[in-house]
Amino acid sequence: MMTPLVIWLGALAVVVACAWFGRSRAFALYSAVSLGLQVAIWSALFPDAGPLRIPFALCQALVFVHYLRLVWPRMRSTAYRAAVSIPALWFAAGTLLAFPWAIAVAVGLTPYGWWLPYAICLVGVAQSFGSRHEELDLVLDGEHREGIVRCDAGSLRTHKPLKIVQLSDPHLGPFMSVDRLRRICRRAVEKRPDLILITGDFLTMESQSAVDELSDALSPLRQLAGRVIACHGNHDLEAPATVAEACRRNEIQLLVDQEAVVALPEHEVQIIGADFRFRDRREHLAELCRRFPRRAGHLRLVLLHDPGAFRHLPEGEADLVLSGHTHGGQLGLYSLGLPGTMMRLFLSIPDHGFWSRGTDRLYVHRGNGHYGFPLRLGVPAEESLLRLHLMTPAALSNAPRLERGFESE
Repeated sequence: MMTPLVIWLGALAVVVACAWFGRSRAFALYSAVSLGLQVAIWSALFPDAGPLRIPFALCQALVFVHYLRLVWPRMRSTAYRAAVSIPALWFAAGTLLAFPWAIAVAVGLTPYGWWLPYAICLVGVAQSFGSRHEELDLVLDGEHREGIVRCDAGSLRTHKPLKIVQLSDPHLGPFMSVDRLRRICRRAVEKRPDLILITGDFLTMESQSAVDELSDALSPLRQLAGRVIACHGNHDLEAPATVAEACRRNEIQLLVDQEAVVALPEHEVQIIGADFRFRDRREHLAELCRRFPRRAGHLRLVLLHDPGAFRHLPEGEADLVLSGHTHGGQLGLYSLGLPGTMMRLFLSIPDHGFWSRGTDRLYVHRGNGHYGFPLRLGVPAEESLLRLHLMTPAALSNAPRLERGFESE
């Protein structure tokens, strides 16, 4: 009789072979590593699973089905996502978080509480379908600060701030249906912003060919035609034609290393949209800034999907950079009112919120959706209205000074 380990290794071989011949070597390698970890961790925990062995083995099978179906990706029905995609991603996330328990087994210890990561990830499933609605005032005061540091939003105010809704990382796919993204876009329009700026990653593997679905999901944004501007994220480079066509249908201006100038009643805004680059980012951004120098009297915004590239932007080239990519860190303590995330334990990249470097400012959106690690946990998605207060000398002379607890006339 075959042991569970033999069965899972056989299933792993089938998925990797299908990925190799049916899609690409890169996806085959990704599947081998991801599913290999699943098999290694769950094999260690399986003997101690007791009455949960059978239901959890079925969940493990769903993980393999999910990966196998990605060989031929397309948007899935609500029923499929509820029966296969979501349980599979929950179990995959729980198994990854159970890694310390597998290590305990490897050194001869009993993995007490091995089920705890799976229980915690049930909370993550619920959190992955929600968003936190916020209104934020960000002061662009031009004050010089050393290094890349998290900074407070500031308390000075102008009478006519620029109102922006940023959308980022919708990742149309298992956790982001067409209906959900359409509702997010509709709420963005209902906030009546001056601009809606989209900082990339429209897609997942499942939606790379979903032109009609993505176009339908973005359709509410047509109501603000001429004031919706986007840039690429890294996942969009896997299917740029899909993103370009969905943006064209909805009159969204997609900036691929390009500039847009928007004249609003109270503001002149220059927007630079940087294409995503994996390499030579410093040279790429320097050249982009040379091609599109500052326009006098304009607020200068840069759409830069990856906040890790913020340090490569020439200093003084942006009043505000808008980024996404990190999904806010995705695992952390934000829901408890604390800024810490798992990502910041290992990387120096800004994870969420308002940051400074020199006189430049950066806002990192927590994302409308997520991808990569299967769930959010402690870091909710974001639907916010940003009010930008640009502190010109004239504005500073008239701004209410709230930081000392009183308001000047």
